[in-house]
Order: sequence, then C-alpha cells, then structure tokens
Amino acid sequence: MIGLSPVLRTLAPMGWLALGVFVLAVAAVVLGGLGFRWDPFGLDRRRLDRAEASVAAATQQAAARTAEAEGQAGQVARLDAAVQSAVTLERATARSIQTARTADDSSLPLPADRADRLRDHDRELCRIAPDLVGCPAAPHPAGDGEPALRVASSSRRPDPG
Repeated sequence: MIGLSPVLRTLAPMGWLALGVFVLAVAAVVLGGLGFRWDPFGLDRRRLDRAEASVAAATQQAAARTAEAEGQAGQVARLDAAVQSAVTLERATARSIQTARTADDSSLPLPADRADRLRDHDRELCRIAPDLVGCPAAPHPAGDGEPALRVASSSRRPDPG
C-alpha cells in the first residue's frame, strides 16, 4: 500500500469521484454475480404485473372465443335439426296432398276412410315434430342444453298415450 499513498494524495476531487464510481461499478458487478438485484423503483415488479395482466386478458379472450365457438356449434346443430324436421314435414305433407288430390273421392264429401287418412297424416306430423300446435304434449320436455326441437328418427314410434 505504500505505492498507492502518493497516488491517493494527488487525486483531485474529480479523481475521487471517478474512483468512487469505479468502486461502485465493481461492487455492483460482484454483487450482481452473486444474485443480488437492486430495483429501487420497482420496475421489475411493474413489468411482472403488466405481463400477468396481459396473460389474464389473453386467457379471458381465449375462453370467450371458445364459448363463442361452442355456442355457434350448438346453434348450427339446432338449425340443422330444425331444417331436417321442416324437410321431413314437407315430404310428409306433400305425400298426403298428392294422395288426397289423386284419390277417387277427392271431390266427394269427407267419408270415413278419407278422415282416417287425414288423422294418420296428423299423427305422422306429431310423430315427426311433437311440439307442433295441436299435438299432444311431449312426454319429456327439452331440458337445459337440449335442442328445443327433437330430431326425427325413423325408428321412433309415437307414444300411444
């Protein structure tokens, strides 16, 4: 240390300032290497909070998009069921109309067999779409998450009651 004392005595105030900055820089590098982090303004915490808020917003938006896609898929399924029911009803009605127009008794007063055909057609319509006006109430009304219209099935038979 004897060699440094003349150097230390000859330092001007700017030299002392430079030496202090150099010592602080060396200390910061050594302490940083040891894992010490000094953040007096909390910048890392603010950055972390912004990142967490961004992740939460992205997660919420993804959940909203997922719910939207599921809702749209359900809507498409209900629409398909309604269209299928409408097509089936149209076919059944067209057959009934064609049979009625080509029947020998189409211009005569309504006899019993013609009334039976009409009742059969009504039962067919109620079998296809039991929610139609004039049909007996469905035994199991649609619950939460079930489509309001039931899909027609050729193997399904109408309830006798």
